[in-house]
Amino acid sequence: MATCFSPQAQTLIVAFMMSLLLPLTTSFTVIVSDSGNQSALVDGPQSGFMMNKNGARTEAREQEAVYDIMRATGNDWATDIPDVCRGRWHGIECMPDKDNVYHVVSLSFGALSDDTAFPTCDPTKSYISKSITKLPHIRTLFFYRCFSYNPQPIPSFLGQLAPSLQNLVLRENGHVGPIPTEISNLTSLKVLDLHKNNHNGSIPVSLGRLAGLRSLDLSGNKLTGSIPGFSFPVLNVLDLSQNLLMGSIPPTLAFCPSLIKIDFSRNRLSGSIPESFGGLKELILMDLSYNRLSKPLPISIRSLNSLEALILKGNPMGATTLAREEFDGMKSLMTLILSNTNLHGPIPESLGRLTSLRVIHLDGNHLNGSIPTNFKDLKNLGELRLNDNQLTGPVPFGREMVWKMRRKLKLHNNTGLCYDANSGFEDGLDSTFDSGIGLCNSPEPSSARTVQHLSAIDGAIMPSTTKESSAAVHEASVIVRLLQQTIAIVFFLIFISR
Repeated sequence: MATCFSPQAQTLIVAFMMSLLLPLTTSFTVIVSDSGNQSALVDGPQSGFMMNKNGARTEAREQEAVYDIMRATGNDWATDIPDVCRGRWHGIECMPDKDNVYHVVSLSFGALSDDTAFPTCDPTKSYISKSITKLPHIRTLFFYRCFSYNPQPIPSFLGQLAPSLQNLVLRENGHVGPIPTEISNLTSLKVLDLHKNNHNGSIPVSLGRLAGLRSLDLSGNKLTGSIPGFSFPVLNVLDLSQNLLMGSIPPTLAFCPSLIKIDFSRNRLSGSIPESFGGLKELILMDLSYNRLSKPLPISIRSLNSLEALILKGNPMGATTLAREEFDGMKSLMTLILSNTNLHGPIPESLGRLTSLRVIHLDGNHLNGSIPTNFKDLKNLGELRLNDNQLTGPVPFGREMVWKMRRKLKLHNNTGLCYDANSGFEDGLDSTFDSGIGLCNSPEPSSARTVQHLSAIDGAIMPSTTKESSAAVHEASVIVRLLQQTIAIVFFLIFISR
């Protein structure tokens, strides 16, 4: 690779760091460079001095193809560059063959952030040129927000880029229509990312032919129908969130043993979490929130000892009562979000034994009984929402724990909760914060109980509707941070597995 491009490891690190520097509301796929000796290309950095000394040059037909591709995206300036592989612009990568002829292996377009220097697109007239099919060594295509004002289907001719293409990323481009089945011809794909376009129709069953996929992101579209029974042996990330998918979650996904992240949130899925998911021993994040799941958690989920985030908010769950040992075995769990899932009965004591927990949301349910006393042992807990339940009895938290959580401790709308005067609970509260509960054995209701529909946020008492809006924003930021952490882990695991 020429010196104008980073060495392989540096490229990976820069791509990853760039994903962390983007706004919190955005997450990007990390594209993994591949060092396979495909098409007899010579891997490794090639200095400009070596190119000049050895008479290196870009293959002529590929250079003309790049000119066409650049013109199609509104970058006519590229035709003034006499050698595109030696022109030193970001967004193009080349590699030499044994005869020191350079071939185009990666093209990237779109302004990811203010710090990136990929060629931008003219969104009013850009399109994907068929000249891409004249790049026989192309491994990565990346287009971001390039066709927003000129919506067009994904061209079927991209299916002709087999067997070289490994990473196809078409994010937020306004693509319309169904996902073309021709993509299934790209049997060397490792990353397929079609996030936030306007795709409709069903997910092509033929995508199951892409046995080498490590990341499949079809989120933020208008896809309908059911989730196919995929079984990708090396898949790490499966994101189908924010679509219109229906039906049950296929149990065959348990045959994707390398899964680290599953995100099916904000669809119309029904039924239950498959019992077979207990075999996903590498799973770190599972987000099934805002669906129509109506059955209790399977017993097998207790065996997911690598799971760090379980997010099921907004599923009806059919008046579920959690078993005392419900979460035994989930030793790595850090985030548990079960808000508004129609939970009944007491809070399981097994939660208090998960010492890695940092976030617990059990609000908006029908939980009764007392808060387990072993919750005081959750030293890493930084956020706890138990509001809007039917809990009773004393709160088992002292001054230090309450001070640590402060406004992230939500207990209001539990008319039976109280705190012991000697516990130090009240001492840990911010002077402007109303916890919504009063002293145990108090002859008169605390004034806090008369304002259960209010909560203090940023030093002010705000109506419950505003409170819920603020809580939703905060929860979104928590989830985004979790997704960024998951992407970091995916990046690391993919890197070391090569």
